[in-house]
Amino acid sequence: MKVHTNSAQETQHAGKIFAKKLVGGDTILLYGNLGAGKTTFVQGLAKGLGIEKRIISPTFIIVRRYEVLNSSSSEQSESRSSRQARTIKWLYHIDLYRTQTEDDVKGLGIDEILQEKDAIVAIEWPEKLGSFLPKKRWELRFENHDIEEEYN
Repeated sequence: MKVHTNSAQETQHAGKIFAKKLVGGDTILLYGNLGAGKTTFVQGLAKGLGIEKRIISPTFIIVRRYEVLNSSSSEQSESRSSRQARTIKWLYHIDLYRTQTEDDVKGLGIDEILQEKDAIVAIEWPEKLGSFLPKKRWELRFENHDIEEEYN
């Protein structure tokens, strides 16, 4: 299935909708070039999980963790099933862009994070995971398209 978005808002909305499919223990691998929309998608994903904090790229610190609060807001109850509310406590946003080797990944504790059954883990640049690549995963691919390039 392909989803085309034409703005950051549409990409965030796609993330918000995608959040409805997730349960604790899910890992989302986000492939794509710089500026393709991976972090923007995670911003929408966080909104769909009921996270109200500002989501920024973890490029320099590599891992950010956000608490998924169980609130009774109407938006949250519409976007998450009661099963999700019981099983998701954390969203980890991981950006491996600045890592060089599999040892770098090991030193971050990502193998332990991937074992957390009450967390959703969204990983940018997952091709750097090496042997830590989880068997059970969602794979999403992001592409930029230059409108002028398409019409020439």
